[in-house]
Amino acid sequence: MERWDRVGRRAAYGAALALLPYLLIKVSWVVGSLMGLLPVGNGFGRAEWVVLNTVTVGMAAIGIALALALVRPWGMRIPGAPVAFCAWVGSGFLVSILPFGVLGALLDAGGGAQDGGAGGPAGPADPAMPVWEGVLVQFSFVGMGLGLAVAVPAYLRRRWPGAFTGRVGDGPRTALPWAAVVGSAVGLLWLYWAAGGTAGLAHPAERVTDWYALGAVSAFWALAGSAAVGMIARARPARLPRLLPLVFAWVGSGSLFAWSGWKLPITLYVAWADPVGARPPENLAVAVVLHGCAVLAGAAMLRTLVDPHVRATDPRAPDDVAARPGA
Repeated sequence: MERWDRVGRRAAYGAALALLPYLLIKVSWVVGSLMGLLPVGNGFGRAEWVVLNTVTVGMAAIGIALALALVRPWGMRIPGAPVAFCAWVGSGFLVSILPFGVLGALLDAGGGAQDGGAGGPAGPADPAMPVWEGVLVQFSFVGMGLGLAVAVPAYLRRRWPGAFTGRVGDGPRTALPWAAVVGSAVGLLWLYWAAGGTAGLAHPAERVTDWYALGAVSAFWALAGSAAVGMIARARPARLPRLLPLVFAWVGSGSLFAWSGWKLPITLYVAWADPVGARPPENLAVAVVLHGCAVLAGAAMLRTLVDPHVRATDPRAPDDVAARPGA
């Protein structure tokens, strides 16, 4: 077994173990809320709080199952599409969470998320959450992110080795995908807001450091992913190793899809229910359109990466192309 493969397997086990405390904490929140032993978050009713935290319990369970699929023998036998899709979505979430956490620590960001604490896949924050729970939640996400950062490439390399070889110019040249244009537009708007712009905002005073940091990170991945997809489609620059734009296209499209796929239903709920204490900076109509465009662009970028018309022919690769990233 190659050294890189051994490291990837250990990282997968570490990712699964790291996310376990988060899963247990979320389960305790749901059970405690139903039994009346724990308070619900500000701006939420009991039913809403339980539903939202139950969703995050399911996400954590899927994350642990994904980590195990990357290392256990059965992970190579199950269809590649669900494994690749979950890895794509998980990567999209975590590439934003990790740098966001670092930036938040450096900038001493203590303002919290702008929509009642429900702005990220960590789910809403319990107003009475002790410090040790907060530390464990951060540890779970950082550990999961770092583990998947090593385990996912090792798994993909084992399952689809041909997807990571060759150069950009080896594939056919196609028109610039509309998804890259839409993704760039979304990224530019996020970058404009992160730089202090106020057009499209309903409550500029509600902006906090966390909001700026997450917006800047999301803008970077949207623009980087869109540029990478454009390179792959246009087959330029021809001598660039395919691995580099493939990684940025994979992560950038996943970030667009995952984060906006999470925020879109929350934004729709806030617009419909107008819960107490929920005042996001963005105009809700603008936010709905923006997140909808981001979800569509991210999904279309992934379709471009797995489209047989934009992959290079590789006789060594298996026929399982439905989930083959960048193949």
